[in-house]
Amino acid sequence: MTLRPILIHPDPRLKTAAQPVAEITDEIRRLADDMLETMYDAPGIGLAAPQVGQLHRLLVMDAVKEEDAAPRPMVLINPEVTWASEDRSVYEEGCLSIPEQFAEVERPAEVEVRWLGLDGETHAERFEGLWATCVQHEIDHLDGRLFIDYLKPMKRQMITRKMQKLKRERARG
Repeated sequence: MTLRPILIHPDPRLKTAAQPVAEITDEIRRLADDMLETMYDAPGIGLAAPQVGQLHRLLVMDAVKEEDAAPRPMVLINPEVTWASEDRSVYEEGCLSIPEQFAEVERPAEVEVRWLGLDGETHAERFEGLWATCVQHEIDHLDGRLFIDYLKPMKRQMITRKMQKLKRERARG
């Protein structure tokens, strides 16, 4: 497994819709393993393939936050929301591609998602709470959408300017 560099906003790849995964190959399995390692190392609870520069409809997540609970790493290939509750929830979201920036985003409180697993089988699950927020956030990445796209223009511009400054500072070393 290899840690992969995480793209920082603004980057055109983060605004590009990812392509469906046609078949589960060793390359896709390796990408999923690398993404899980990268996500845990960051640390984060979700990571989409476009965030590591791969425009595939693949995401990984593990929203287990309890200290003593076993991790639950998930790999979702070609995920799609098949149902969303009318109930809404607001969560302060962050993003590994927009480090140290957080904002409240309102989303459906529960969603049902169908996806292909690394086993080649179709899976479906209903997510709620942090899991629902996370899976929706990551699917947004696959559609070229960031959590800051839900914010008012002034706040979004302010965060984008901070990210541009961070990228310049990192480039200087």
